[in-house]
Amino acid sequence: MAGETSWISHYDDRQRETGAFDSFLELSEEGEKEATAVSLDVLPDDLLERILAYLPIASIFRAGCVSKRWHEIVNSERFVWNLSHVLPQKPWYFMFTSSDEPGGHAFDPLLRKWYSIELPCIGTSNWFIASSYGMVCFMDNDSRSELCICNPITKTYRKLEEPPGLKFSDYSALAISVNRESHRYTVAIVKSKQVPDNYVQWDISIHLYNSENAIWVTSLTEVLMGWRGGNESVICNEMLYFLVYSTGGGQSENRHALVAYNMSNHSSQGSLTRNFIPVPCSLTCGRLMNLKEKLVMVGGIGKPDRPDIIKGIGIWLLNDKKWEEIARMPHKFFQGFGELDDVFASSGADDLIYIQSYGAPALLIFDVNHKQWKWSQKCPVSKRFPLQLFTGFCFEPRLEIAP
Repeated sequence: MAGETSWISHYDDRQRETGAFDSFLELSEEGEKEATAVSLDVLPDDLLERILAYLPIASIFRAGCVSKRWHEIVNSERFVWNLSHVLPQKPWYFMFTSSDEPGGHAFDPLLRKWYSIELPCIGTSNWFIASSYGMVCFMDNDSRSELCICNPITKTYRKLEEPPGLKFSDYSALAISVNRESHRYTVAIVKSKQVPDNYVQWDISIHLYNSENAIWVTSLTEVLMGWRGGNESVICNEMLYFLVYSTGGGQSENRHALVAYNMSNHSSQGSLTRNFIPVPCSLTCGRLMNLKEKLVMVGGIGKPDRPDIIKGIGIWLLNDKKWEEIARMPHKFFQGFGELDDVFASSGADDLIYIQSYGAPALLIFDVNHKQWKWSQKCPVSKRFPLQLFTGFCFEPRLEIAP
């Protein structure tokens, strides 16, 4: 299929196999450019390793097919060490091909190409998904007791113990944060369950997992009045942020609010309601993401007279508990989605934000640094029936990190 490359390389702790890739020169939207061949074989290994480490991930796989020497270099432990000391790769976006299978296609914004990828240890696309610095965390959507951490590029993964608390909650939110130096990670789950025979009160519990001691801790349990949890959360600078939704029992003007929870000082926390941060405007939905340890929210802007009807999409940065609007989607891109629902998918990392409609495979990219909106290359996934849903998530491609 045009624009698609099979991702056939698989890694584990013992070996790495490299597979052939299509030529990436023809992917540039600006057209093909002539390239002058320059031999790098005259360079010593250490210098060649440093040069190859700055290549895009897909090009590193291709480089391993050039010669025996290059294959040995990109498979060496020293090369992997070099990878951890170069600038981060641009985040990719994975789009599921169906709601029943875990396979899909990942978009590389550097080479503007889609790759066919199968994810390990995930059942279906409706599982909860969170990512941070090359690792992706999955949690099943039924019992919410199956959790797995994986590197989608190398296919290495690790299953976590069942989290404590309610096994069956009405709503759950999943988040993960990976330390870029030590590669240790923290997983957070916010569970929300309605108090029996009470439409206003909701039990909220927060459960944290630390990879250093490999144990779960229930750090908070509380009953919220007039608010319930949802499925949106993220970790930034030791703070766990998650959205709560009005149940109609309070006096709030907005349907959403943000909760900021200090994970490093949870023992002395007060009521969650004291840590509420109002949303910037009436939202149809909100999507939270960590961009260089800054909290960013992409939200659907509701109409003044009909707050449940989307009229646009905005992007806000949280600065000292105050929202700063950094962008608003131009109308031509908003119309480009066709019939955009009041809820949509959005995730991001580094300086890129991806926005996707649930009703179509179109993928829009916003570059925060350059304030630039751009459509991705056409995804190999096509809509086969009217009610087909499309979902996805963003992750950073890394070779050197493993759970």
